[in-house]
Amino acid sequence: MGNTFGKVHADASERRAFLQASVAVAAVAALGGSHGSLARAAALTKAQRDQMTAEQIITMMQQGNERFRTGKETPHNYLAQQKASAKGQYPAAVILSCIDSRAPAETVLDLGIGDVFNARVAGNIANDDILGSLEFATKLMGARLVVVLGHSDCGAIKGATDGAKLGHLTAMLGRFAPAIKASSGVAGEHSSKNTAYVQVVAETNVKQAAKQLTARSDVLRGLVETRGLRVVAAMHDVATGRVTFFA
Repeated sequence: MGNTFGKVHADASERRAFLQASVAVAAVAALGGSHGSLARAAALTKAQRDQMTAEQIITMMQQGNERFRTGKETPHNYLAQQKASAKGQYPAAVILSCIDSRAPAETVLDLGIGDVFNARVAGNIANDDILGSLEFATKLMGARLVVVLGHSDCGAIKGATDGAKLGHLTAMLGRFAPAIKASSGVAGEHSSKNTAYVQVVAETNVKQAAKQLTARSDVLRGLVETRGLRVVAAMHDVATGRVTFFA
C-alpha cells in the first residue's frame, strides 16, 4: 500500500493538505496509525487520483476554500509541484470557471499545480470548444469531477442583463438568455443595478450550465452513468471568498 502514496519529495516540510481527506484512512493503516506521519507527494500521482471519489474531491475543495477564507492556506512549493508533474499529470477534477481576475479557482480552493484542469471563459459558459476540453479532461485524462464555478458580481452576467453590444461579446452574452428568462420572477429592476437580480441570474446560469454539459455531451453523460463522474455547480462570493457547492 505504501506505493499508493508515491515518492516523498525533498520539500516534505511543505507537503500539501490536498490529499488528506481521501487517503488519510489508508495512510494511517500503512504508516502505523499516525496522522502526523502522513506521506504526501508534491503532486498527485495516478494511484492517489484514482482512489478518490467525486464526493471526496468536493470535500477537499470545501476544506481548501475554508483554509483560503480564513487565511490558513497550505504552504505551496509551486516549483516542486511543477517538477513533480512535469513528466505526467493526474488532475482529480476539471473546473469550468470565469476569467474574472478576482476568481482564480486554484487560489480560492487552495489547490496546487497538477491538482485540477481549469477552463476559463467569461461567464463560465460551455461552448463546443469548452465541451471538448471537458471531455478530454475526463475521458482521456481521468478527472473524476466537473465543477462549473460561477461568482458574484460577474461582469458578463451584468452585461447580459443590460443587453450590452460589443464585437464578438454580443453573441457570447446571448448565451445567458435562458438564465435571464428563468430569473424573470425576481423583484426589482432587471439590470446590473439590481445586485440581487444579478446574483440570481449568475446562480441560475451555473446550475443550467452544469445540467447542459451532460445533456449536450454523450461522453460526459456516459462517464456519469458508468464511471461515477459527477458534474456539479458552485458559486464563489468575491466579497467573502466563500465557495458554495450546489447539490
